Amino acid sequence: MSTTLLPSPDETRLWTKEDSTTPAQTLEVHSIRRKQGLTKRAIDLSVLLVSAPLILPLLAGISIAIKLTSRGPVFYRQKRVGRLGQPFYAWKFRTMVRNADEILQQYLAQHPELRVEWERDHKLKKDPRVTRFGAMLRKTSLDELPQLLNVLMGQMSLVGPRPIVSAEIEKYAAAYDLYIVVTPGLTGLWQVSGRNNTTYGRRIELDTYYVRHWSLWLDMAILMRTFKTVMFCEGAY
Repeated sequence: MSTTLLPSPDETRLWTKEDSTTPAQTLEVHSIRRKQGLTKRAIDLSVLLVSAPLILPLLAGISIAIKLTSRGPVFYRQKRVGRLGQPFYAWKFRTMVRNADEILQQYLAQHPELRVEWERDHKLKKDPRVTRFGAMLRKTSLDELPQLLNVLMGQMSLVGPRPIVSAEIEKYAAAYDLYIVVTPGLTGLWQVSGRNNTTYGRRIELDTYYVRHWSLWLDMAILMRTFKTVMFCEGAY
């Protein structure tokens, strides 16, 4: 499968600048998504069923490694914004130390120049909270495998915009109305287009493009690109 279906930066920016979202357009997208939703859901469940014999042992092995290398629970959950604005808890493997919030505040107090990076991206390239094994999980994106449970429960899809936290709604601005039309995804255009090496504005452009141009072929292209992205640890930290 060719990945030429994926948009170029010029394509996504052109739509964002010249075709702003209107209520009528949002309703149109809602109508299309309702018709296509059953097909997308069937594909998600089929992939989960086929991959289960490979995924389950991997989940078990990572869980054991986390318990052996650091104190604390195996899993971590965080409230995210889902389809139609409904909140849900997205699951991940724990990659941080137990007192992560306290360590973050101390680190930002000692390095105030990094607060801008944190407030802009909600991430730090050199995060003092991350364990050694957690850093490897993040680099390979394996920390997000537990979100397959969210896919099974219908809270997420295999492909879609990355689920955001409530603090990010303001950053999406008018694009938020389009974001909540679809189910957030385990992977998506942002993950295969540079991920953390891109700007937050670029991420919003990619999410907007995905909602307006969704197709099964686009999902397949993104899934294929995801394997390459994970293999070479592109944009992950």
